[in-house]
Amino acid sequence: MPTVDDVLEQVGEFGWYQKRVFLTLCLTSAALAPIYLGIVFLGFSPPHHCRSPGVSELSQRCGWSPAEELNYTVPGLGAADEAFLRQCMQYEVDWNQSTLSCVDPLASLAANRSHLPLVPCQHGWVYDTPGSSIVTEFNLVCANAWKVDLFQSCVNLGFFLGSLGIGYIADRFGRKLCLLATSLVMALSGVLTAVSPDYTSMLLFRLLQGMVSKGTWMSGYTLITECVGSGYRRTVAILYQVAFTVGLLGLSWLAYAIPHWRWLQLAVSLPTFFFLLYYWCVPESPRWLLSQKRNTQAIKIMNHIARKNGKSPPADLQILSLEEDDTEKRSPSFIDLFRTPNLRKHTCILMYIWFSCAVVYQGLVMHMGATSRNLYLDFFFSALVELPAALIILVTIDRAGRIYPLALSSLVAGAACLVMLFISQDQHWLNIVVACLGRMGITIVLQMICLVNAELYPTFIRNLGVMVCSALCDVGGIFTPFMVFRLMEIWQALPLVLFGVLGLTAGGVTLLLPETKGVALPETIQDAENLQRKAKPKENTIYLQVQASELKGT
Repeated sequence: MPTVDDVLEQVGEFGWYQKRVFLTLCLTSAALAPIYLGIVFLGFSPPHHCRSPGVSELSQRCGWSPAEELNYTVPGLGAADEAFLRQCMQYEVDWNQSTLSCVDPLASLAANRSHLPLVPCQHGWVYDTPGSSIVTEFNLVCANAWKVDLFQSCVNLGFFLGSLGIGYIADRFGRKLCLLATSLVMALSGVLTAVSPDYTSMLLFRLLQGMVSKGTWMSGYTLITECVGSGYRRTVAILYQVAFTVGLLGLSWLAYAIPHWRWLQLAVSLPTFFFLLYYWCVPESPRWLLSQKRNTQAIKIMNHIARKNGKSPPADLQILSLEEDDTEKRSPSFIDLFRTPNLRKHTCILMYIWFSCAVVYQGLVMHMGATSRNLYLDFFFSALVELPAALIILVTIDRAGRIYPLALSSLVAGAACLVMLFISQDQHWLNIVVACLGRMGITIVLQMICLVNAELYPTFIRNLGVMVCSALCDVGGIFTPFMVFRLMEIWQALPLVLFGVLGLTAGGVTLLLPETKGVALPETIQDAENLQRKAKPKENTIYLQVQASELKGT
């Protein structure tokens, strides 16, 4: 009986119809970008100082320029190491008293300003920005600065919580239904985030958006890889991730055009309602339909693909079947991931790589956003380097293997972070170039680790292995904002030390994993244990198995 891959070889593995579906689903990948990294623009913190009653009136009466007003009334001005003073403290002075002169008004109160008492900001802040962000609207600075970290952590917490159920929904009710349901909730929660009246409600809607948005991305990812032939799955999967990069590039220009966070949030959320049109233009996965014994619908879809591709369906299409592996019927157990010495080693290493690449990737983006001189251009150029990262993977993965490019990319990312410690802040463009190099390295790691993860586990625990290990990516994302922004309060470059150590150690431990290029997928625990001694050709079904693993694991 013919399988889906057999039929696709005759009706078109990546014909006109699949290309149209692919380009359509790429929009879901691009839509994840502003959710995952939109914090750079939604939560930017502009220069600010305490709002003091009476200062505006005194400034107007004395005819001060903005620079003079700041110089006379804000403590710690001009000292690079006293940012906390000028941003979070104010002189305990009644600016309405008539004894204050227009020239150095504080001189009449104390010979040295440092002797004047300081208090935390009492009446809010003044922000030096033409736009707005959640920081400026909800005053998330000084003692409340950690709430920005929590805002981004909620997205990653949503990813983690959503991964516990989205895979089941996609396997139980279908990829297309999962895609439509998560798209609807993602769009609604995005709009509700934009119109939130207070910080708490905004946080809850952001958490909800995180819980479904990754499910939308993964449903589209699985749908397209299950609708193309085996010879195109890897390329399609990598290009689908490139669409995420295109989303980042578009986000930088959109944020430049719309500097107000509520309108920006609406601009990236409202278009996702159009994903509901996928009901009419995206097919259900024929592989999933066959797994559910819905052969008639699967045959109908394959006939439709053949007709749109201008091909004739094979004569034996009516007996289409799903190639099954009996080893999948064995019940997986969490203990199996640690049952043997090599499996224990592989599981621990993969968990660490997932965690470290999440911290380094998100951390580099957030650190760039917090230290950038031109936020929009720097974000654009750092996202642009993700495009050659995809090309490098396509060129090297079947030539140089998996492990050495993976380890080298991680080492490059870690080394780039440490090199930035020795570059002066005045050499801004050199900092950007090195940061982009690190960004490219960690992007390669993120795009390759899914494949390597799936190839190291035997069939019956492959889904579980990817799910458990990749969960550390979301866990890393939960803690990254606190690591970045709180460490920067101690020393602006301190997060780079952490990223460098994580990247270098991840690259080192990657070399302890066995190379899987040209090696068949392990079917039993013994096969996985003996991976380093295996060297038989891979089966054609490998990438389909990788995709199925990723759906259940994220």
